[in-house]
Amino acid sequence: MRPAPRGECRQCWLHAYDSRRVHAHLAPREDCPECVDHMINGHPDHLIAK
Repeated sequence: MRPAPRGECRQCWLHAYDSRRVHAHLAPREDCPECVDHMINGHPDHLIAK
């Protein structure tokens, strides 16, 4: 897996491009709490690739 590009959230990048592994613990059609948090509250500065 390649690192997130500059300006992108590392967590969102990982969840988007390694989705099966990251979300394996979720039931079918269950929302990922971390993804929902980022959709509602935005991305913390410490997770943005510089």
